[in-house]
Order: sequence, then C-alpha cells, then structure tokens
Amino acid sequence: MVNVGIIGATGYAGAQLVYLLSNHSGVAITYLASHSYAGKKFSTVYPSMQGLCDLVLEEEDLQKASQRCSVLFLALPSPMASDLVSEEILNRCIVIDLGADFRLSDSLTYETWYKAKHGSKELLAKAVYGLCELNREKIQSASLIANPGCYTTCSILTLSPLVGENLIDRSTIIIDSASGVSGAGRAEKTASLFCECNESCKAYGVTTHRHTPEIEQELSRIAGETLLVQFTPHLVPMNRGILSTCYASLKKGVTEQQIEEAYRKWYGNEPFIRLMGSSLPETRFVKGTNSCAIGWVVDHRTNRVIAVGAIDNLMKGAAGQAVQNMNIRCNLGEQTGLVACVANPL
Repeated sequence: MVNVGIIGATGYAGAQLVYLLSNHSGVAITYLASHSYAGKKFSTVYPSMQGLCDLVLEEEDLQKASQRCSVLFLALPSPMASDLVSEEILNRCIVIDLGADFRLSDSLTYETWYKAKHGSKELLAKAVYGLCELNREKIQSASLIANPGCYTTCSILTLSPLVGENLIDRSTIIIDSASGVSGAGRAEKTASLFCECNESCKAYGVTTHRHTPEIEQELSRIAGETLLVQFTPHLVPMNRGILSTCYASLKKGVTEQQIEEAYRKWYGNEPFIRLMGSSLPETRFVKGTNSCAIGWVVDHRTNRVIAVGAIDNLMKGAAGQAVQNMNIRCNLGEQTGLVACVANPL
C-alpha cells in the first residue's frame, strides 16, 4: 500500500481526490490537511463521505506530511506550493501539485501571468508536466509532477495530433472553452453565486487567462517551434465540465482521412481518450469520468478543421488525472481506481 496525503483536501478538487483515493485498492490515506477546517473530520465537511473517509483534518504542514506519506498531493492556490516545496521534501516523497506553480518551465512567464513571485525557481527544471497521454515516460521517474490545468488538458489533448502531424497552419489556432462553475473553486466569490451564474453565459479572462501560456508551452513543445494561440474561456451554468472548441486552418491538401489517422495514431490505445469522429462530444458524456472525448469536423467552405474536446474538470481536469499520474509513477496500474469512471451512459 502507498501512503498518500492531501493538502487542501476540502476544496472541490481536493474532495474529489479524497473520494477517488478512498476507493483506490493500492493506497491508504494517512494525512489530510485543510486550514479552514482543521480539527474536524473530513466526513463532517462532506457528509456523503461518512464511513468512507472519517479522518480528522490537520493544519497544513508539508514537513510533517512528507514524513508520513510516499505521495503528497497539493491542492493549493498560487504561489503557496512554490513557497513550500523543497529538495528536502522531494527527497522524502513524491509531490503531485494540482495547482499551477510548477506547470510553466519559465519563472518569468509564471510571474508575468500569475502576478506572484515564484518561491522555488530552482525546482522548475525538475518538474514534469503531468499530461499522462503525452508525457507518460517522464512521469514514471518524476519526483515533482505538475498536474495540468483543466482548460489546458482539454485543449492540448484535442489539438496535439493536428499540431504534431503538421496538418494545420499552426498560426491560426483559436480555442473557445466553456467551464462549469466548480472550476472557480470552493471559495466564496460573488461571481460564483447561483444568482450570478444561473441562466447566463459569459466570456471572462479574455486575452489574460492564466492557462494561455500553459497551452502555448505544451503545443510549442509538440510543434518544435513557438506557437501563439487565441484562447477565450467562458463560464456556463453547470456544476462541472469543460468543452473546448478548437479551430485551425488546414494545410493545403490535408484530407479528412489524414485527420482521423492522426487521432488514431496518437490515441488509438489510450484508455482515457474517446475518439468520436464527427459525432461531437458533450460534457454529459464524460461527467464523473477520467475520459477526454474528442470529435472533429472539416468545414470545406472555409478549409478549417473544428475539433471539440470534452472533459470533467474535476476528474481528467484535476483529481482523476492526479490519480492517473500517481498510478503511472508508482506502478499501480494506470487505470486503478479509475476503471469504474471510464463510461457514463447518462
């Protein structure tokens, strides 16, 4: 059994992680921390977990946690993780950070977009970007894994075959993404109130959303050249889910068969990718699962491909992918604890 801990356990992503790990045959939860609820049982904060996880929540203490856990998950706001993680911690346990502090390889880019000082720049070179389908080999030996963002997971997985097989004009990429309200976290915010979100849809973070450089960084690595993308997120009145609609102009002569072959080549054997072809995905198809569903259509009139990806932002976009990363790193079987979540008929 692998002893695991979670710091930031009572946020939406943290709570989803507790649920998954409580049902995982290869791990034992030995440490849960929450500054807001220290001293209370986890099942008091989330009564649906009574009998599944009744651990008492502790104050956040990375030193203590790293001594009691082989794997430590961090679900903290930026830049807290960068201030807490150190070489000493990484020598004792594997850290999987669900936040943004180790996703960007360049500290200046991080500080520009996140408006915060990075507390451990020297560790950025050690961090592995934990997008499992693309970085599986590196994850297998990583001590610091940066769990990708939800918008980025959906967008990068949807676009990677098109970028990697050089089927599109890479300068024409536009991404429109929509997220459920849980993507904003559990903290009390006026913009996340029911009356503010229900019966409404809005664009936000236009030209300034922090996931933009993350998408550009990873697609640039795949392309072998620096890419810029136009990314616009939207908030829609649902609890969970991400839908990314991605547009790009096709290279001359590219056929629909080549596009399908590219997706089959990249993802044909991936257990958590559902290729739907022209049957475009919806968020309800992946709700509660660790799957990314991808479909695509060619617009012959404009010579563009429109590729659509859907994930559950709390699963493949956060906790599910974190468990997938742990499974790869600890050789637990990549689908362990996630198998029951790969199909959802409703």
